[in-house]
Amino acid sequence: MGEKLTLNQNLQQMTEQMLPYCKQQGVCKLGIFGSFARGTARPDSDLDLLVDFIHPTSLLTQIRIERELSELLGIKIDLVTEQGLSPYLRDQIKAELKVIL
Repeated sequence: MGEKLTLNQNLQQMTEQMLPYCKQQGVCKLGIFGSFARGTARPDSDLDLLVDFIHPTSLLTQIRIERELSELLGIKIDLVTEQGLSPYLRDQIKAELKVIL
């Protein structure tokens, strides 16, 4: 139980850290899905982020942002755009999505 509380606190801290960076990079929508959104994250879990950008961004830019967020937060980040969502997982991701921005 204490570990889950710690992970939730870490999620709050990570959110506060990544918001200014994401806004600076032109992110207009940001949400968390996966184990952190479901409350089942473990210490070795990655952080799944669904993002949308104000302006079109290249794949290289998205990879750079994913890498820089991973470095900033000290956790592996999986960055996915609306267009990059698998049609097979779209409904599940949308159902568990916790919108941040």
